[in-house]
Amino acid sequence: MMTKKALLMTAGALALAGVSAAAWAQRDPAYAAARAAGQVGEQPDGYLGVVGSGSAQLRALVNAINIQRKAAYTQKAQASGATVEQLAFTSGCNLIAQTQAGEKYRTPDGAWATRGAGTPTRDPRCV
Repeated sequence: MMTKKALLMTAGALALAGVSAAAWAQRDPAYAAARAAGQVGEQPDGYLGVVGSGSAQLRALVNAINIQRKAAYTQKAQASGATVEQLAFTSGCNLIAQTQAGEKYRTPDGAWATRGAGTPTRDPRCV
């Protein structure tokens, strides 16, 4: 179960990604469990990834979340004049920065890493 602080930070990250707090609240608790277990992680492209092969159910959950993210990126891109890819990348930078110790994220070289107490390794273009 997520702490209040973790939930608020995740909601903030999702807001940066263009996903409403309401959408976050409706997510399957399996997402939080998979994230805590290191089965999913944030990626530089702004989308959630499955660490390893994952079950069909986990892959379906990640796919559903990524569809929601892409819809949010598309909507924000149309409103801002940026591309979907630019918004997704910026969100990926922010979402990786806001991971918690013990959570997985993909490094710029494509490897999965577990966030420690320090700053995660992000793409040098992240500001």
